[in-house]
Amino acid sequence: MVSGTEKGPSSGDHTPGDRRDRDQVPLTRGLSTKLLLLTILFVLLAEVLIFLPSVANFRLRWLEERLATAATVGIILVETDPDSLSRRVQDDVLMALGAKAVAVRDEGTSQLLIVTQMPPAVDVHVDLANAPPLPAMSEALDTMVLGGDRVLRVFGPVGASTKEFELIMGEADLRRAMLVYARNIAILSLLISLITATLVFYAIDRIMIRPVRKMTRSMLDFSEAPDDPNRIIRPEARDDELGVAERELASMQGQFQRTLTAQKHLADLGLAVSKINHDMRNILAAAQLISDRLATVKDPTVQSFVPKLVRALDRAVSYSTGVLAYGRTQEPPPMRRRLRLAQLVGEVEAMLGGDGGADVEFINAVTPDIEVDADAEQLFRVLLNLSRNAVEAMSADSDASVVRRLVIGGERAGSVCRILVEDTGPGLPPRARENLFAAFRGAARSGGTGLGLAIAHELVRAHGGTLELLESRGGRTVFAIAIPDQPVDLDAARTAVRRAAEA
Repeated sequence: MVSGTEKGPSSGDHTPGDRRDRDQVPLTRGLSTKLLLLTILFVLLAEVLIFLPSVANFRLRWLEERLATAATVGIILVETDPDSLSRRVQDDVLMALGAKAVAVRDEGTSQLLIVTQMPPAVDVHVDLANAPPLPAMSEALDTMVLGGDRVLRVFGPVGASTKEFELIMGEADLRRAMLVYARNIAILSLLISLITATLVFYAIDRIMIRPVRKMTRSMLDFSEAPDDPNRIIRPEARDDELGVAERELASMQGQFQRTLTAQKHLADLGLAVSKINHDMRNILAAAQLISDRLATVKDPTVQSFVPKLVRALDRAVSYSTGVLAYGRTQEPPPMRRRLRLAQLVGEVEAMLGGDGGADVEFINAVTPDIEVDADAEQLFRVLLNLSRNAVEAMSADSDASVVRRLVIGGERAGSVCRILVEDTGPGLPPRARENLFAAFRGAARSGGTGLGLAIAHELVRAHGGTLELLESRGGRTVFAIAIPDQPVDLDAARTAVRRAAEA
């Protein structure tokens, strides 16, 4: 028996199947249904545009046929004596025509041929010889909507005859015939729209909708397991836009899968390197203690090797520290304050002097009035990394006559503080310039990691600034750091000014 306290899966737990069900588009909102409905709507709209001219034309043709029949009878009566017809015959003729009177006009003279009961007034005059399209459509619509009990006077020439015939008739028969015609046209239009929509839908569904649906399913399947090669779409051999889209999607999925695999390998490697570095630092710390003891040994041979050993150990510790620092997921956002740049550069100089850079001439060319809006710790790290790289590059040359000078200067240009780090080292090799800020690829010297520049570049960008290499050649290498001030909050500034004015 199931306990009443047992709960099902939480609302936040979704399996890939649940996600696929949620991402499936219902039939009522799918492209196929929308395409079918829009096709029917557009065909019906086209039929409506044809409907009014067609009904107007039917109305005119119907009246022309009645007038032609009346003209046939009228010609016979003109040639004979109309009074020779009995009243019963006249009534039969008019009933067959659906008319109340027939008249003829010849050379300006009108003659009433047959009449049953002359109406007191004529409501609508229809000139079949002069029926423009727009008024004809308006009159046809008026007949269907408002007509039925009005009296029409239809007149015009018939055939090659010079006589003009007139027909006085009611509108009921005409309206009835027009409604039947309109009904037939509406049914035919609906059938045409359904057949056309079905054919268009089938054609577009095969040409467009199915490939789009295939790409949609592929993207959903690929998002569930991007590392599965079987989830990559297999493009069809077609040369239209959808074929190009399928091939591009397959290319992007393949490239993303390769990138994901490479990133996974790098993540695994990074984790292993971090663990190795952690243990290596402990080993190097122990080795540094031993080297400190060796420094106290009076043996000249030992003393000749101790400085080299100490520098090698310091360099190894620096590499390990840099790798661990770069391996952190993300640098914290800068805590920006107004800083005196000259004092910060002095701290960098003091740090370099303690790290063995005493044989390099350090010049602090920043004037005391220059301030920078930055995070003190992060900007210190940027300057220290650039300076340490310069010192190490210059110290690699053992020639005592070579000038080893490091100059850090600064200037203000509006709201941007620009810092220049210049050294007299050998310059960066071409490979280092091509991969300047790429970790493990932008190293300027053999055995370097390139982490210093990569970290400095990342920290400067976090400030919204830029770090670029202005010049690099033998005897002169210049890096430029540009850090803009934080944007001013205008509302807060206006409030402060207002409060100051009120005080």
